[in-house]
Parts: sequence; C-alpha cells; structure tokens
Amino acid sequence: MGSTAFVQVDAFTDVPFGGNPAAVIVLEGPADDAWMQSVALEMNLSETAFCHPSAAVDGEWDLRWFTPTTEVDLCGHATLATAHVLASEHGVTGEMAFHTRSGRLAAEVVEGGIRLDFPADEVTYVPATPEMATALGRQVVAAGRGLSDLVVELRSASDVRSCIPDMGLLAGLADRGVIITAAAEVGAAAEVVSRVFAPNIGIPEDPVTGSAHTTLAVWWAPRLGSAFPAEQVSARGGRIHVELLGDRVHLTGRAVTVARGMLLA
Repeated sequence: MGSTAFVQVDAFTDVPFGGNPAAVIVLEGPADDAWMQSVALEMNLSETAFCHPSAAVDGEWDLRWFTPTTEVDLCGHATLATAHVLASEHGVTGEMAFHTRSGRLAAEVVEGGIRLDFPADEVTYVPATPEMATALGRQVVAAGRGLSDLVVELRSASDVRSCIPDMGLLAGLADRGVIITAAAEVGAAAEVVSRVFAPNIGIPEDPVTGSAHTTLAVWWAPRLGSAFPAEQVSARGGRIHVELLGDRVHLTGRAVTVARGMLLA
C-alpha cells in the first residue's frame, strides 16, 4: 500500500503510558482485510483501529478494529483513540459517527474528555460455578453472561486487584472475555473496580476495556444508579465515567497521543 501514517494513543487516561494503548490508522478508503490483520499483528497492541470516510453517509466514518489475531465486533478504547485522533490531528468537530460491526456508534469531545455512545449489553444472571472459582482462585459472589463476555462479581476490590487467574481454565468460561468486578473501597474515587481477561482473542489481560463497561453499566446500575465512576485496576489502569441511558451507554474518558509513525508496507 505504500507508506501509511499511524498514531498511537493511550486511551482512558490523561497520563502517557497509562490506560490502554491503541494504534489508529486513518485511511482514504477501505483496505484489504489481510493487510489490516498483518498491521495489527505488527503493532502488537490489544487493538488497532482502521477508519475512513463512509461512502454511505457524508461526514461519517467506517471503523474496524483488529487484535493481533482477529477482528472484533466492538472496542471501546480504540474508538476513543480514533475520536481523539480525528479531533486532534484532522480537525474533526462535533459528533463523530462511526459505522461498525456493532452498528452506528458516536463520539464527541465534551468537558471531561471524549464521550462514547455505545449500545448497552444484554446481561443474564447465571449460576456461579466451581469452575469459575477454580479459574480465578477467588470466591465468586454472582455471575452473568453478556453477548460476548462473562461477568463475575467477587467479594472485594482487594480480590479483584490480587487475582491471578489460570488462563487455560479461564479460556473455557466465555466466548470472548471474562470481566471480574467488585464494589470499590470506601472513599475511593471510583465506585466500581474491574479487570478484563480475554485469552481467546490473544489478550491475556486488557488494560482498560470500554466495551466491558457496556456490560458493567447494566450489572451495577440497579445498585448504584444509572451513572457512576469506574476504574479498571490493571497494571496500567484507567478510569471511565459510565452512564446507562435505556439501551445505550455513555462512556467518558480522556486520551493522550504518545507516538506518531509511518508504515512502509
């Protein structure tokens, strides 16, 4: 394809080398699937985003996300990163609309960062099983299944932070990923903590996962109300403000550019 510019962004943080890194590539038009997958493998980040102006709707964008091993249906942090790049590097203003495998998504620069408008997950409570407890090495309080992920509530934020899961056993629990969560410590800035493991798509632990918070919004809203601050307590860490609005979820976070470069192939 010749030379192609990319930008690397840390999403859901305002501190370089925090949050979740994503590569963003803004193209003039559609690209070959095999090339995009090869680029994502080369970048070796949890997701690489590819976007270009939509041929169907003037002023809107087509957006796709790839892990190093596969294309995914929804990715929050790489959408936030893409909106950040379009606003800061390409001068895009107002609402940014993205056509994706998960339907139409929107992003907008607001006070406090960039607000994403995503579909809420559909969560069904399921029995907590011995297999869940064994895979996580922790007592399970409750569990539910979203469209792609298993959400598992643990007894405490400390249990979430200290969990060292068995990745082999964890891979058998869900199609995409396993979200572990608990109420945050009393007095903490966040009300909810979580971590996300997705070995089935080549991501042992995701640093900060926007899409997982479309599940956590539905899980926690009956107890915390429709809006609450959340923290993903991975090694890099990141914060998201979550608001459940019917069948949609608003996720607000910050992003920072950490690198720019050029692909030569």
